[in-house]
Amino acid sequence: MASGDDMDRDQDRGAPGGDGERRGGADGQGYEDGAAAGTAAVDPRVAAAVAAAAAAGPGAGETVRIDSWIWAVRLVKTRSVGATACRGGHVRVNGERVKPAHSVRVGDEVRLRGEGRERIVVVTRLIRKRVGAPVAVQCYVDNSPPPPPREAVAPAGVRDRGAGRPTKRDRRELERLRDMGTLDGPSGPQGRPRSH
Repeated sequence: MASGDDMDRDQDRGAPGGDGERRGGADGQGYEDGAAAGTAAVDPRVAAAVAAAAAAGPGAGETVRIDSWIWAVRLVKTRSVGATACRGGHVRVNGERVKPAHSVRVGDEVRLRGEGRERIVVVTRLIRKRVGAPVAVQCYVDNSPPPPPREAVAPAGVRDRGAGRPTKRDRRELERLRDMGTLDGPSGPQGRPRSH
């Protein structure tokens, strides 16, 4: 058990534990009592996750690869998908196409094209390890346009239970319905009419 003099000496040196003192995160940004500066962490689990993400971040002077960062903040599902997107020209940092090993810095604008939409984010925190979604959204500012609306398409080909196998007439009607929803029209994908 530490004596009162030891605790006072630790607080004078800046050891964590004092009330309301300002502690520095691993990314150089200070945070107060486990919450990120400027945001209030309501849930103690989120505050603990933010502290763990700050501890897992790069040290002073270290950098983070772009493929690793977009994976860590959950913009892509795997790091290899992030590297493939970089190699394919789908990732831009400050308007330039980048390779997977490109170093990202706080304040960079990252554009990622994929899954039918473009994500535009500004880096606010560098992390290397993948974190949960509540912590990941605190690592960037999302300037992406809203996602396109999902089209409500009725499921074609759903039959009533117990109706049995479809007849030839039912099959032709289903194909006709499916052709109405495609861009090809009533012909096949190569332009040849389908045989009925």
